[in-house]
Amino acid sequence: MKSAQEILKAVENDGVRFVSLEFTDIVGHVKSIVIPVSELPSCLENGVWFDGSSIEGFARIAESDMYLMPDLDTYAVIPWSSGAETTARLICDVYTPTGERFVGDPRYVLRRVMDQAEAMGYVFNTGPELEFFLFQPDGDGNMFPLKPHDQAGYFDVPTDLAIQIKQRMVTALQAFGIRVEAAHHEVATGQHEIDFRYSDALRTADNAVTFRTALKAVAQRNGLYVTFMPKPIAGINGSGMHTHMSLTVKETGDNAFADPSDEYGLSELAKHFIAGLLAHARGMCAVLAPLVNSYKRLVPGYEAPVYLSWARINRSALVRVPKVSLPEATRIELRCPDPSCNPYLAFAVMLAAGLDGVRTRMPVPEPTEEDLYHLDEVRRQRMVTLPGSLKEALDELEKDDVIREALGQHVYDRFYEAKLQEWNAYRLQVTPWELETYLATY
Repeated sequence: MKSAQEILKAVENDGVRFVSLEFTDIVGHVKSIVIPVSELPSCLENGVWFDGSSIEGFARIAESDMYLMPDLDTYAVIPWSSGAETTARLICDVYTPTGERFVGDPRYVLRRVMDQAEAMGYVFNTGPELEFFLFQPDGDGNMFPLKPHDQAGYFDVPTDLAIQIKQRMVTALQAFGIRVEAAHHEVATGQHEIDFRYSDALRTADNAVTFRTALKAVAQRNGLYVTFMPKPIAGINGSGMHTHMSLTVKETGDNAFADPSDEYGLSELAKHFIAGLLAHARGMCAVLAPLVNSYKRLVPGYEAPVYLSWARINRSALVRVPKVSLPEATRIELRCPDPSCNPYLAFAVMLAAGLDGVRTRMPVPEPTEEDLYHLDEVRRQRMVTLPGSLKEALDELEKDDVIREALGQHVYDRFYEAKLQEWNAYRLQVTPWELETYLATY
């Protein structure tokens, strides 16, 4: 943990004039309070007060006073600020007037579940892969109809400027201290992925939130638009946030998921963890795929999971076990999350689900290595699927005590209410598809 004196020295050396104090609301939108650098010493000692009643899902007006305390290890200079506008970023934790952690802070929700893992002797590591689309507005700045910025395919070398934009994005991420490992074109036209190094779940959640903000800023400064919407274009692949995860032993740093003698290289603990993920997949889906639009991605035929299963070579499975060259790289991959989720809440419920499998020694079902989309109809009917809509996912969340407890009553109530409002607003819409299909006929 960096000290306050180290931060003040860094601010002086970096020529910082302003500091952006950042946090997320319950649905994952980044919020900030900007202070002049002259106020930073007071902020580091006493925090900065704000009105929590104005933040999605935070508090009622009667209990609105809260304050932010910066996590000093998140200090970074925002790379697109310079000169008299040079601004540093600090991610913050939210506190109540009595000095207690605010139960509605998504970062605290994740910390609380990670503390449970730590009490069992483990550190939870994650490595999310956020896919995104890059679109080009027309000459008047209009986004519609959507125009992908390139016409390349999976791992292609784009012949236009997409590769230059991604390089600028990588440079911006590196300025935030994010260790980028690779960038490549994804399957769909205009779709890309930039991968950064795994770490403990709190740090990767911070990085995922920063990732979305940074990429949008870089795209905007280059006359383009980035979206993390799961399914912006019908008929092609949507964007996922496949999440690799593992537990390491806190005392030794050994990978608790690894067992080289096992056929899949997995320890019994890892298999119990997988069983927990599968058992609570339907209950946590509303958190991992939180939009109405998310369920237009989770359909057969577009490399997104539908059936509750696990495997190694089968990419239609919900949980995949990647092949690794070294036991310490052993991990499992959950393929249903999408990049619109709140990473803090997403990692919290993933961990809670897995730990429930570990605590109860939940047996893992047999792996399914065949392509699930090509099973005969009788076998498909026997398989359990992910929810088919946001409303179905919310119904499953309501029934899952483990996931509700991981979120905490405050976050659960407000998340459920916000998403139910979103569902009701959607179902009352009359869409162009309905007009085109029904108007003339009926």
